[in-house]
Amino acid sequence: MSALLESPRRAAPQSARRRPRARTGLAILVTVLALLLAGLLAFHRFLPDLLGLGLLVDSALPWFGLAVPALFIAALVSRSKAAIGSALASALVWAVLFVPAIVPLSWSAPTASATTLTVASQNVEDGSGTAAESATALAATGAQVIALQEMDADARDQVEAVLSESHPYSYGIGTVGMWSTYPIENAQALDLGLGWQRGIAADLATPTGAVSIYVVHLASARPGDHATRDEMLANLADFVPRDENERLIMVGDFNAGSSDRHLTALTDQLSEPNQNGGGFGFTWPASAPVTRPDHLLQRGLQVVSNETMTAGDSDHLALVTTLDLAAG
Repeated sequence: MSALLESPRRAAPQSARRRPRARTGLAILVTVLALLLAGLLAFHRFLPDLLGLGLLVDSALPWFGLAVPALFIAALVSRSKAAIGSALASALVWAVLFVPAIVPLSWSAPTASATTLTVASQNVEDGSGTAAESATALAATGAQVIALQEMDADARDQVEAVLSESHPYSYGIGTVGMWSTYPIENAQALDLGLGWQRGIAADLATPTGAVSIYVVHLASARPGDHATRDEMLANLADFVPRDENERLIMVGDFNAGSSDRHLTALTDQLSEPNQNGGGFGFTWPASAPVTRPDHLLQRGLQVVSNETMTAGDSDHLALVTTLDLAAG
């Protein structure tokens, strides 16, 4: 009789049963996506460049960090330790790859000596009609060397008219040129093995001795069409160990983002300074920069300042970098 008096057990609502299943599904999804992201970040160089995928991934790699907070929030919702751990792993890989490069230079930059070298560089954009304005703005920074790319004959003449008095030493060929307050010695066209006149090399006769400088504008890179640029990068990298000067600067439009796998042939030998205020220092497009094809790479010098700025109406921001000539 007592059994008949017991209340029947109520079945759990379907919504309550669905919640654990939904969290389990979410946990699996987050775990898989987070591990895939970590693997892609760590091993992107080995991703086959099918249909230009490798170039796109390399160029956009810093932006993959935007997925990390979303994955972490989803992992917390799932209440899964595996999902949370995977999200943290992807965050750690991104941090290892990019945080050292975005720490503000101002936190660790040495105090400049009395002798510095400021190099300003910009792709002035063929057809912009503002190469002279760019030259004027860059000269106003106090740069001793102004390196410009993507100039036609008219743009070169306009720049020469602006800089001939303040920067009396100059050399250029093809679409690239440089103007300097220091004498330019041993200037020559840079043979990158492809018949492209888009690079020059010279020695700057500074008060503390010679500094090698290379000014380049490498071929464009597009998904499925970047073999020429890749070969130019490889040939350019071959010049570094053969250069006799301990102090060396390479500057210009490399048409390769900082995380591009083909740029590592250079960055394994030369260093690129951080930005004064931190961040990636994206330079293109100037109106809303999302990547950094423009670089200053160096060895044997200490960088005391590095920043980007708008000059003229080019679609590239300019680089302005100050290096200490008395320290190496």
